[in-house]
Amino acid sequence: MASNNFIDYVKLVCRSGKGGAGSHHFFRAKGLPNGGPDGGDGGRGGHIILEGNSQLWTLLHLQYQKHVFAKDGEGGGENLRSGAQGADIVLQVPLGTVARSAETGEQLLEITEQGQRLILVPGGRGGLGNDHFKTSTNQAPEYAQPGEPAVEALVVLELKLLADVGLVGFPNAGKSTLLSVVSAAKPKIADYAFTTLVPNLGVVAYRDFKSFVMADIPGIIEGAAEGRGLGTRFLRHIERNSMLLFMIACDSPDIAAEYQVLLGELRQFNPELLDKTRLLAITKTDMLDEELEAEMRASLPADLPPTVFISSLINKNIQPLKDMIWQALHKV
Repeated sequence: MASNNFIDYVKLVCRSGKGGAGSHHFFRAKGLPNGGPDGGDGGRGGHIILEGNSQLWTLLHLQYQKHVFAKDGEGGGENLRSGAQGADIVLQVPLGTVARSAETGEQLLEITEQGQRLILVPGGRGGLGNDHFKTSTNQAPEYAQPGEPAVEALVVLELKLLADVGLVGFPNAGKSTLLSVVSAAKPKIADYAFTTLVPNLGVVAYRDFKSFVMADIPGIIEGAAEGRGLGTRFLRHIERNSMLLFMIACDSPDIAAEYQVLLGELRQFNPELLDKTRLLAITKTDMLDEELEAEMRASLPADLPPTVFISSLINKNIQPLKDMIWQALHKV
């Protein structure tokens, strides 16, 4: 997925259709001059609807569609004829899309299933014709309802990737390399910081034809909550993950301290992230001999999550890592 094609945030000006007015009409025919009211109802204004589409991975197709206006409903007619409803506008969005009010930040709805349809902005109801208001004491009502006005809203659509496992780590911790080894994903890999600029998803094959989905997000650094590096913009992509896999390179000067920094950034972004199941992978261990690895294991604090030493380069402990992830997912 090219970085310039991955759009996970769009702002739209939405306006539903207004309802059509009810008809104020009286039936007239030869020999029947006082036929009574026969005004029909106005049609409903068009809704703006979001529909989940599992074939989409980005909001790119909505990036330049800044204004979304639905059609108005038509007015009612004579002979109890109802006006036509305004055409709905259906916006296809990837699974994991959240709609919020741009003014208040309130979450309006979220799309998580293929084919799921939810009304983002409802159309105005059509007005009732004068036929609805006839009574025994008022057999010729001179009144019909106007249609309800259109609803206008400034809406933000955010995409949160749906995955089982989210990879969390500093830049160049080996997250993208691991994803490329355990799945068919082709993330960008290079020997400089912030190689990954957009999230990547990969389906990881497991034993007996089972699988799980892994999400790699751009690396975070100390001070990300204040905007350093790429900030915390992409952390929302792991909010829906069942568990988090922390990745720290074995050449880190202090693994425990780096882990606490990562935890602190997650806590500042969303404290609920700390409630998720956690595993820790020490990466790039092809640089260590057995003695150094044993020494490092012994020096790790006891309060770290379950830890595995891996090397994506030589495929070291990749299957045990998958086993740990699978067991943690099913424990969850």
